[in-house]
Parts: sequence; C-alpha cells; structure tokens
Amino acid sequence: MTDQPVDEPAPSVEHDGVETVEAVVRAQMSKALGGRRGMLEAAVPTIVFTVLWLTTKDLRTALTVSIGSALVLLAVRLVQRSSVQFVLNALFGIGIGALFVRISASRGGSADDQALAYFLPGIIYNAGYSVLLAFTCLIGWPLVGFMVGSVTGDATAWHRDKQVVRLCSLLTWLLAVPCALRVVVQAPIWFAGKSGAIHADSAVAALGILKIAMGWPLQLAALAAMVWVLSRNHTPVETTQPTA
Repeated sequence: MTDQPVDEPAPSVEHDGVETVEAVVRAQMSKALGGRRGMLEAAVPTIVFTVLWLTTKDLRTALTVSIGSALVLLAVRLVQRSSVQFVLNALFGIGIGALFVRISASRGGSADDQALAYFLPGIIYNAGYSVLLAFTCLIGWPLVGFMVGSVTGDATAWHRDKQVVRLCSLLTWLLAVPCALRVVVQAPIWFAGKSGAIHADSAVAALGILKIAMGWPLQLAALAAMVWVLSRNHTPVETTQPTA
C-alpha cells in the first residue's frame, strides 16, 4: 500500500516545454543535423575531394587534402571543446571511400576505376538507408516515431496513437526520398562508367557534381518539406505515466 490517494492524478513527465509531436521532431532534427555548422563540416571534405579530383585528376592529392580539411575542422572543435560528432561522421565517410579505393587498386583498377570506387559506398549507403526507412513505414513502425519516443520517455508509446503514427510515417517517407533519388540518378551513371558504356572520366565528373548537388541541397529540400508538414499540425505528445 502507498500513502498516495488512489484518485490522485499521476505526475506528468517534463519534456522541456515540448507539447506537440511536431515540436519534438523539429528539436530532434535540429540536434541530428548539428545546425549550419554541422552541415558545413559534413560537406566540406566531400567538396574538397570532388573539386580537387575534377581539377587535378590526382586521386592521392584529392584524398589527402580532403582528409586534411576534416582534421583541421576536428582540431578546431577540440580546441573549442565542442561536439566532434559531425566531423567524425565526415572522416568516417572519407575513410570508407578510401578503403574502397584501396580495394580497387589492389585489384589492378585504373585511376578512373579507383575514383569510381570512391563514390560506391555513398550509393550503397543511400540504397540501404532508403530501404530501411521504407521498410519501417511499411510495417507500421516509422523511424521518426522513435525520435518522439526518445523524448517522451517511452520508446514505443507513440505507436498507440494512430494520428502520431501517420504523421511519423509521412515524415519518414520524406526522409527516404533524397536517398532514393540519389540511388536512382547516380547508380546508373556509376554502372555505365564501370562497364564502359560512358567514358570513366565523364562518369567520375558527373558523380562528383551530383554528390554535391544531391547532397545537402536535396536533404535541405526534404527537411523544408518536413518543416512545412510540421508547421501545419499540432499533434499532442502523450507522456508516459508512472505505474502504481
């Protein structure tokens, strides 16, 4: 037995003033992107690699300078004692690309083959991520819903509200669109360059330009659509209640 009366309402969980699912998702997206600085840090190494490859055709230089640019950004973060998450993400992406380049070189690939190999991890990642996002929507457990759950204190409570599930499904589909578009546009070019249907130089140049053009600009367009959706709705967040 407890001293608390049976009919006394259970205390609600605090959520830093957040009252709607839309506000929760906006806050979580901002945190995930790291703001303007986080987006810039993620983009700089890729831009450096692409520009140097297109202008010098020297793969070693392009990789070295792009890694160096990421390390400079990392050093700045360390000096400022701020989060290094987004710089490390960029370094990880470059590292995976460099690994694929090395694998191509070990198999006797030409400089063009190696440059094409650098772009392959991005295509694979976007294909896998778009499939994962679509799958979570199709089974009725959209990924964005777990963002809501991480704030409300219950990872799955949001799933009991059909209105929230529909909203989170729409937002998850919007996240999947940029990934799917990158695969649809870039994969045929990669395969064409690899097979010789188009000149490897042309394929590498196209992939380099598209990696930038379909990177953050496309992601920001999707996020703008998400913000528009979020601004139109006011879906209450259901807080978890302590059990008796």
